[in-house]
Amino acid sequence: MVPAHGGRAAEPVYRPILASRRGELEALSHLDPAAAALVAPILEIGTVERTLMDVVRRLPPGLVPAIDVSALPDTPEAELRRWDVPLVPVIGLAESDRRLVAHGAAARAYDRRALVRLRAGQDRAGPDASTTAVERIWRLTALTPEECDLLVDAGDVCCPADVRAAEPRVRRLLDWARRHAWRSVTVAAGGMPPTLSRLPTDEPIQLDRWDWQLWQRLADAGVDYGDYGVRPAMPGTGDPSDKLPTVLYTDDGSWWVYRWARRGGRGDDRFADLCRTLVSAPHWPSTGAAFSWGDHELLRRARRGAGAGSAANWAAWSTSHHLAHVLTTLMRPGGDTDPEWRPRSDTPKRGRSTRRAG
Repeated sequence: MVPAHGGRAAEPVYRPILASRRGELEALSHLDPAAAALVAPILEIGTVERTLMDVVRRLPPGLVPAIDVSALPDTPEAELRRWDVPLVPVIGLAESDRRLVAHGAAARAYDRRALVRLRAGQDRAGPDASTTAVERIWRLTALTPEECDLLVDAGDVCCPADVRAAEPRVRRLLDWARRHAWRSVTVAAGGMPPTLSRLPTDEPIQLDRWDWQLWQRLADAGVDYGDYGVRPAMPGTGDPSDKLPTVLYTDDGSWWVYRWARRGGRGDDRFADLCRTLVSAPHWPSTGAAFSWGDHELLRRARRGAGAGSAANWAAWSTSHHLAHVLTTLMRPGGDTDPEWRPRSDTPKRGRSTRRAG
């Protein structure tokens, strides 16, 4: 369960970057209202499908996803205003003029909000060139800086060397970001290895969450937290031939990887054995099945109350626990639930919104 937010209007504190696949979307759909108000997911879209729009419409109240269609061709189907669902457009620095105009129309059709995604590994322009790029975004979308959240995406950080290399690069981008009056600033990274097929099986394997470590090193910057859920940040990674039952279970500062290859018996028995091992582990939450929908489903399998499910189910249950764990951590006393992000005091006041509240 996620603690209450102190009685004031909840603002998102967590921006996970998720693939628009069945498992991740199902995990989002099972967030309770209190948690949904604190999560602002960024969905990466590979294809435009009617079923995707239907799922977005059924997300919990208060949860409005940011939609990234940068992988799609610049066609009418990728114009987000045509989707007729509540959303926040994700804008890259190198978008075409046509797409920027379309994203601006989508933002103004819903809540006059957009998210600018700056990829630390790809957007290597200097501060002046970056300012020119975002001013072009604001001009063509007809939005102001205060109507835009900034996502600094550090990409793949899978070892200590990656963290050491990413930190100064991200800090330079945050120094640049303080030139402008962003609505909020988030740093996101992905720490899951690109493939798990070489890990031992039939025992829980502990992996460091390097993305979490990077964000902790940036705690003095007062930025929001984002990650890639329980998937790698690198596109096209993974081992499609690896069909072993797998649960990726988030703990403080680490993941526990459960991959079960034990032969003999039915697949349901094998997954039940995996789940029994998990629910008896020290990192199983004290609240058990009440911790998240995913934990509830895993406990049912440990008790043989349901079948093993599929790879999409395993991703859904893993993601559900991950979302709950991250939120619980961020909302703990002393957690960074009210980041002190501020633009520099000499930030120019141009572009200030003059819209009246309501």
